Amino acid sequence: MTYQFDFLALVPYWRDLLAGCLMTLSLAALSVSLGFVVGLGAAILRDSSIAPLRWVASTYVELIRNTPFLLQVLFIFFGLPALGLSLAAWPAAVLALTLNCGAFASEIIRSGVDAIPRGQIEAGKALGLSGPQVFRFIVLKPALRIIFPALSGQFILALLTTSIASSISAEELTSVAQSIDTLTFRSFEIYIVITILYFIMSYGFSALFKMITRIYFSYPTK
Repeated sequence: MTYQFDFLALVPYWRDLLAGCLMTLSLAALSVSLGFVVGLGAAILRDSSIAPLRWVASTYVELIRNTPFLLQVLFIFFGLPALGLSLAAWPAAVLALTLNCGAFASEIIRSGVDAIPRGQIEAGKALGLSGPQVFRFIVLKPALRIIFPALSGQFILALLTTSIASSISAEELTSVAQSIDTLTFRSFEIYIVITILYFIMSYGFSALFKMITRIYFSYPTK
């Protein structure tokens, strides 16, 4: 084996790697936040009394959940221009990841809502609460306690999935690593480094979410 390892060759690029981490976190945070809103809307529409709305929401969820994310981001970036809608790499990545997160968040939210006893909902209506008030105070808040661990896992998954956005040259950690690789020709070193960086980010947020769950969403013990 004649390869000489040289991690010091990457030291001049530490600011680029840090910027890549921040861009990855920004992409994940923005997409998951927007995806939660989309998922909440889809979950509401799937229980709508209007059949076309239920069909649209169900079709969206099933289409996204049963196709690869790489295909989705390539379709948005390369396919939509044929329809006259051209997006830059970053907005295309945000849109693709938002739609992806929204579909999975919809299922997570529905599972939490379905776990709420129907008696609580009927009691809220009996107290004179409106439909939105019942959903907000009686359904959504208790459901968050149930679904927060799953939503946390969805954020970690989205954080790691952002690496696929490098396929359309969207600026994030993997894209930065590819650029550094072309400058240094230190493929082994750079990909080891970003593997460690992804691990630190995902493990750190996983620990943070567990702490939040323990403090705010765990059931009190006697």
